[in-house]
Amino acid sequence: MTRPNSAISLNSENALSVLGTAASQACLPRRHVLKGALGGFAAMGLTTFGLSACGGSDDEAVVSPATLTSVEFLGMAAPTTAALRADIYTSASVKLGYSDATSKTQALAYNTIFKTGDTLKNGSASVIAGAYYDIDGNPIIDHSGATPEPFYSDCPDGNELIALANPTVPGVTGNTLFLVTQYEYKSSDNAGADMYGKLPSQISVTTLDQDKTSGALKAVKHFTVDTKPVDGLWITCASSLSPWNTFLSSEEYEPDAVNIAGNTMFQAFSQNLFGDATKANPYHYAHVPEVTVKPDGSATIVKHYCLGRVARELVEVCPDNKTVLMGDDGANTGLFMFIADKEKDLSAGTLYVAKWTQTAATAGGAATLGWLKMGHASSAEVKGLADSLTASDIVTVVTTDPADASFTKIAFNGTTEWVKFAAGKEVAAAFLETHRYAAFLGATLEFSKMEGVALNRKDKLAYVAMSRIEKSMSDTAGDIQVGKISAGATYELKLSTAQKDSNGATIGSDWVPSMMAAIPALVGQDQAADAFGNTGNVDKIANADNLKFSEKMRTLFIGEDSGQHVNNFVWAYNVDTKKLSRILSVPAGGEATGLEAVDNLNGFAYILGNFQHPGDWGSIHSVIQAEVDPLINAKWNNKKSAAIGYISGLPAL
Repeated sequence: MTRPNSAISLNSENALSVLGTAASQACLPRRHVLKGALGGFAAMGLTTFGLSACGGSDDEAVVSPATLTSVEFLGMAAPTTAALRADIYTSASVKLGYSDATSKTQALAYNTIFKTGDTLKNGSASVIAGAYYDIDGNPIIDHSGATPEPFYSDCPDGNELIALANPTVPGVTGNTLFLVTQYEYKSSDNAGADMYGKLPSQISVTTLDQDKTSGALKAVKHFTVDTKPVDGLWITCASSLSPWNTFLSSEEYEPDAVNIAGNTMFQAFSQNLFGDATKANPYHYAHVPEVTVKPDGSATIVKHYCLGRVARELVEVCPDNKTVLMGDDGANTGLFMFIADKEKDLSAGTLYVAKWTQTAATAGGAATLGWLKMGHASSAEVKGLADSLTASDIVTVVTTDPADASFTKIAFNGTTEWVKFAAGKEVAAAFLETHRYAAFLGATLEFSKMEGVALNRKDKLAYVAMSRIEKSMSDTAGDIQVGKISAGATYELKLSTAQKDSNGATIGSDWVPSMMAAIPALVGQDQAADAFGNTGNVDKIANADNLKFSEKMRTLFIGEDSGQHVNNFVWAYNVDTKKLSRILSVPAGGEATGLEAVDNLNGFAYILGNFQHPGDWGSIHSVIQAEVDPLINAKWNNKKSAAIGYISGLPAL
């Protein structure tokens, strides 16, 4: 069934005027104004405009174009054929409404820029897109199959599209853009063995040639960022574009330093990165890497250690250029906030964690939020502690009741622990053992699978995806007791001024979350398996993950990482009309990733989107697997490749 249409109204503040101030100058010669009108309409792919005279000769007539007043997403049905289930595609469209009461409908289209495993160019050298490299830049080779070959990822994730003022990459005939992409992990080796978390994550910068007429994007150069200066990266997930035009990465699922000796996955990671299974320091991971792109298509990277060491999905920087909101994936996680000391500089600041005071328990629940100050530090200070301390220097952890009042009982990653922190090590505890210390302080460490974060700057709202509402959120103990919803929900957070922390001190930000509630239209619906195997209502979002908000379209875009939908989708939700439209489907068994909404780059708009691990079959896929599996193998290189691309067909706003 086709989803209801999602109407987007553009008010006078953000309505498109193709001619801008030129249209108001009613007596400019037509030849001058018309040239601007045609350029503006061509950039948007629009052709409807009107002429009006202002007296005098025809040469003095001016164009009075109809301005764009609404954008309405016309959703698509879920896929029903094997061919569609094996592909990434859209059959959705947009209806564009104008001030003269006319309208135009145009189709959306998905465009692949490249696939992981493709051979691309870095100058005169040929490189493999999404390839893995060790700490010295040597390709990591998969020796498990009949023929050794370089590892490359099937799991591209965070994407950001960046424009620089004076690019210098040769070979571009249109506009130069830079696409930064990170590769979260590799699903398996050629023998089928699990490789999750065992390879160092990579980040690439792909120089794109943007066609000046159509807006089409073509890869010209593919550069892999050297991560040696930051000791490599582990499980890079989603991303965001900073207000100062840098790529903010993430390292998800912090390796537990307390139990690192038994972590064979982390040992394999260390072996592949350093050639030594014991060399990687767990305290060097689960931080915030920041990538700065250079005009020549290369990039540099730093890692910020002072935003807390959590299962970070991504960060979003508020308009003050200081306040940072974070998603925290996994079990027994928290809502964290960082406030930098200086604008556009994440190298020092104060870390806070939220306290949930419940006000409603149904349909995902609602609460007021308070904030506990965890500590202040610089990245250099925390990095020094990470280099010099082990877990036993910071905290003592036992898993059975020690019957000792000096220990505090906490929940950590789905288990019960008793912890005692070393005196004088509060900064190390706050920034290196963040989850345990937040629980010790009395914060709400009960969220489950808190994933994407997005900002609605105009309304001073944030959105947070809770992929699954379960366990510590749905039990009858603790702060959060909202009932289980396996399909999850997306929450709205009110951002407020003059908030105080638990010590009564005013928090130095006007963007502090103060209220949190599930959005009714974005609450998932569990069900018995339908004829295709879906255990979540296929016409509702199941297991929201990626979130991005378009200020101009007033639309929240939502990508799924669902074990309840046979195919995962990307949705468009209008925050004013409260309507939802499905706009993209990815291959069965795959996750929708790399989401970003770009309202206008050189006169073109894009919705970036990738997918991960096509054909990662689970129990819900049994109905369609036999028919779809051969098609996925044929299209996606026996499940070893995934697409990096974008949705086109939107007007630039």
